[in-house]
Amino acid sequence: MRRTTYLAASAAIFAGLLVAAWATHGTGVVRDDPERNITIPKELTSELQVKVAYDGEDIWFRYRWPVERPAIFNDVLVYNDGKWETRGGEALGSNPEFLTEDRVAMMIDDGSVPLFSRYGGYITIGEGLTTFTGTPETDEERTKYLPSTRTDPDTFDTIRPAGDLEKLRAAGQFIDLWQWRSSRSNPIGLGDDGFVAEERGGDEGTGPYMTNFDKEAGQPKYMFNPDVAGYRALKIDEVISGKVGFNDTYYLAAETAVPFDPTYQWQNGDTIPRRFLRPETGSRADVVQPSAARWRNGFWDVTLQRAMDTGNPLDDKIFQDGGSYDLAFAVFRNASTMRWHYISLPVSLGLGQPAQIEARRSEPGQPDWTGPWTEIEVYYPGQITWGQLTDARVHPGADRIAQRVPVAARHTEEQLALYGVQMEFREEIRAQWLWTLIASLSLIVGLGISVNLLMRRKEGDA
Repeated sequence: MRRTTYLAASAAIFAGLLVAAWATHGTGVVRDDPERNITIPKELTSELQVKVAYDGEDIWFRYRWPVERPAIFNDVLVYNDGKWETRGGEALGSNPEFLTEDRVAMMIDDGSVPLFSRYGGYITIGEGLTTFTGTPETDEERTKYLPSTRTDPDTFDTIRPAGDLEKLRAAGQFIDLWQWRSSRSNPIGLGDDGFVAEERGGDEGTGPYMTNFDKEAGQPKYMFNPDVAGYRALKIDEVISGKVGFNDTYYLAAETAVPFDPTYQWQNGDTIPRRFLRPETGSRADVVQPSAARWRNGFWDVTLQRAMDTGNPLDDKIFQDGGSYDLAFAVFRNASTMRWHYISLPVSLGLGQPAQIEARRSEPGQPDWTGPWTEIEVYYPGQITWGQLTDARVHPGADRIAQRVPVAARHTEEQLALYGVQMEFREEIRAQWLWTLIASLSLIVGLGISVNLLMRRKEGDA
């Protein structure tokens, strides 16, 4: 009788564990968690196509990447019950209203920054950056930085003295950073020239946009010129739906705007861009577009142009015929910004030199695009910091980094995307693994007891 009870109990436990395993199969622990600033893109990888041309004076970079629907607006001001409210801009993952612009960014080095050619943008990711899980919200953005600019590379607040930073900059210890924005630069045919050193910032001068809002008056500074656009404001529903497009007057600049009229009878839903576009000045104006980039047939096609030698060696990497360079790309698509973008591994560029991307020598002022595209896989990186990658307690491959083994020799882009997601949920995965281990052992024990009791019962019957 006792054996029968034990047998029934063990069978019940075994069956229960099987049912639990079936019920929880495929549920996993990887899911969006807004409270921890986590959202996972539906696609972990994407593609970027690149071509480069130069004529000895200028250099052109052409980028092409897939976007199902272009996001040509960033943050906007919407009139609601007597107040102008901000909508869009920064968002957790993809902005469902498509009020976050598409973007492409490119890091450039000439061999001066240690490890960039092997690990790319990973070296710029320290602990506690803005939007990372657990980082307190502050008015000041905590940006990318180079490890050499900190006394403790893993600690954001240990920045070196100004004199040390000046010496590092003079030695080429900075990354040249180009950016193109679909809303805040593209409509007036500009790129944006910046850097990554002690921070991610813009070069000397003014950028291509300013904030279109008067805080004291609580209203925009500019509105659309009705004589040019045919209206003073857009409608938010038409903006969100995508009805407003390239052929409409959708941006504010000198040629499309007039000072804001507070006496006009504004209606709920009236929408005005929160940015006013303007010409750049100084070194920040070095990167431009030969013509406005456009979205066609599911792809952005963007070309940026810059003088090979800008005369600003403390701000820009200088291109030379016969030179070799290292690049790393970031693609912002599906109305995503901040860390919810796709990145590339470092890619080599050669001007008359063998490389992954070989720039084509062109006639003066005429970039030669006849050559093939270089296909570059880009991927979601997750929240991986340089400190984690170099810590053997966290990253089993830290010893390979210590030996300066390039990341591309060890991992594919898909593997790195999955690793990034795993790191975001490492505690949950560890807990799930423990419970799976316990359940598996319980199943084995339950099965063993059942078989043992059955065998003993058969022997007793015999």
